[in-house]
Amino acid sequence: MTTNMKIGICLPYMKAGLTREDYLAWFKAIDDGPFHALSCGERIHGPTYDMRVLLSAAAMATTRVELTPTLYVLPMHSAARVAKEVATLDILSGNRVDTIVLGYGGRPQDYAALGARFEGRYGRMDRQVDEMRKIWRGEEIIPGGGAIGPAMDRPGGPRLLTGAMGPKSIERCAVWADGLYAWSGNGEDAELNRTFAMAEAAWERAGRAQAPYRMGGFWYTLADDGPQKLYDYVYEYLAIAGSEIATMMAESVHRSSADAVREALDNAEAAGCEELFVVPATAELSEIDRLCELLARR
Repeated sequence: MTTNMKIGICLPYMKAGLTREDYLAWFKAIDDGPFHALSCGERIHGPTYDMRVLLSAAAMATTRVELTPTLYVLPMHSAARVAKEVATLDILSGNRVDTIVLGYGGRPQDYAALGARFEGRYGRMDRQVDEMRKIWRGEEIIPGGGAIGPAMDRPGGPRLLTGAMGPKSIERCAVWADGLYAWSGNGEDAELNRTFAMAEAAWERAGRAQAPYRMGGFWYTLADDGPQKLYDYVYEYLAIAGSEIATMMAESVHRSSADAVREALDNAEAAGCEELFVVPATAELSEIDRLCELLARR
């Protein structure tokens, strides 16, 4: 099956005990593989590794794939600091930061750990996006301070997508975002279609000349004993929301075989995804090796 949908893969970053050697092996396997990009998410609590540091390491250890933060919980941070980080990452990677994803985050505990206010995050992100784009254009944001570098080769910075999920937040982001990262944990076409349809309508109401860029994502595993590992991963990821929600979500995912993953890929393509990130449930290299085999046969 031929496809124009670009496929990327997320680094494992929520597993305790991962080493330098583990990440070097992942970087090489991804860069040598058929992937368009690698990504990493952001979470503060738990045994998670830092998104910025991992992507910086990837910038130096890879030469081909794009690097895509998925996503910055922007209102937890200084906009100027994020703008500087992104520009630096783009330079270190040889201009391979084409897209970044921004989101509000739903974990007040993470905000509190960083000393950031959870309240007011929606309006704060609107202002932060405007500030970052000014910085990337070389405009001064503090009178007398001068520009905040380093300067990016692409004027105005990378493409900005929103990880917003609800109709109100999508409507808000349609004013400034270049597209949407639509998440469907089980890779369901109906869920992706519904989210993209909301985005299309919101972009039209915002008077945007260009339709939103469509990025999707889902959880998967191709490791041995996959169903249990996928269940455990999703449960642990959502345990902070309570056992009832974590159990419900963990029971709802089943992309743990080649056929199931292939179906989810087909679903994403049918929903009009221009780019897709698959998120592995384990840090086993079989996740990449078996996925490469699946993609070669697709």
